[in-house]
Amino acid sequence: MKLTTTLMATSALTVAAGMASAAGHGMADDMTLVSWGGAYQSSQQRAYAEPYMEMNEGVSISWDESSAEAVAKLRAMNEAGNVTWDLVDVVAADAIRLCDEGLAMEIDPDEDLAAAPDGTSAEDDFGDLLVSDCFIPQIVYSTTFGYRTDMVPEGVDAPSDICSVFDLETYPGKRALEKRPINNMEWALLCDGVAKDDVYDVLETPEGQEQALAKLDTIKDDVIWWSAGADTPQLLADGEIFMGSTYNGRLFSVIEEQNQPVAMMWDAQVFDLDGWIIPAGLPEDRLARVKDFVMFATDTQRLADQAKYISYGPARASSAPLVGKHADLGIEMAQHMPTDPNNAANTFLYNYEFWADYRDDIDAKFQAWLAK
Repeated sequence: MKLTTTLMATSALTVAAGMASAAGHGMADDMTLVSWGGAYQSSQQRAYAEPYMEMNEGVSISWDESSAEAVAKLRAMNEAGNVTWDLVDVVAADAIRLCDEGLAMEIDPDEDLAAAPDGTSAEDDFGDLLVSDCFIPQIVYSTTFGYRTDMVPEGVDAPSDICSVFDLETYPGKRALEKRPINNMEWALLCDGVAKDDVYDVLETPEGQEQALAKLDTIKDDVIWWSAGADTPQLLADGEIFMGSTYNGRLFSVIEEQNQPVAMMWDAQVFDLDGWIIPAGLPEDRLARVKDFVMFATDTQRLADQAKYISYGPARASSAPLVGKHADLGIEMAQHMPTDPNNAANTFLYNYEFWADYRDDIDAKFQAWLAK
């Protein structure tokens, strides 16, 4: 069965390669892709961009590492009537916002994305992860914590509970948290006694927002705020913090590739989705090139290939059985995925719709709190 699946996937890849090679007519030769930099962007470069350029002579792909500011920048480009980006990697909540504002193009999964090797439609293969009419999912990832194993106080167990983040007495030292409300507000409420199922009901009220900020106040003086996913791994590697949040794939890199004295704390990891949006209003030649690239880069084999380079789960059901070993380290990757049962004992499910609705308001309140 596994051999048949692999053979079918290989056949589909050969067909896709033929399509990509033959599809140059009427297409732009240059694309600007927007992503997050670091280990994640490198995995996209190796799994998608390099093979695509090899199959399409004369095509060049350049990267812009502005995904964290994608919404604001696309708003500004749209206002100026000059959209310079061709394809943008965003989290699901930002895709919903961009779609609602008409800044991202709606896609038809079964027309714009490849079917699975066994003929399953793209819509069924991606399933519930198609959370917006404009969103093309790539990965399931989580935001979680890493900590320095050599900085755990003597006689104390290593941190295994999310509320260790707020326990400066047992676990002294600097923390790193992302410079935005998402995830931080949820963790703060969980550790201030709010039940998991009630977190978003509480957070939609001004009182709940103040409660979360008050909890964050208890550690504010010991926090280094990060904006780029690579920041926390670097701070951990340099020994500047005891623990910090970032994306699980970045922690995989610092632990397994760099062999730093860092360990994962998976408790209350926040599951999220990441994927592409196509900016609305691209000229025909650029849109044709982008759609050709997207068809190739999100097929079953390519999404499985990305997992050779980083520990994020592919967004297609048909890709999961094809996830194998790390391309350079030779270690099995399945156990490093956020979805592995050993890692997913206590997950927190991110609410895309909530943050699409409340992000601008809570952002303003959070930044004002930070500036105090």
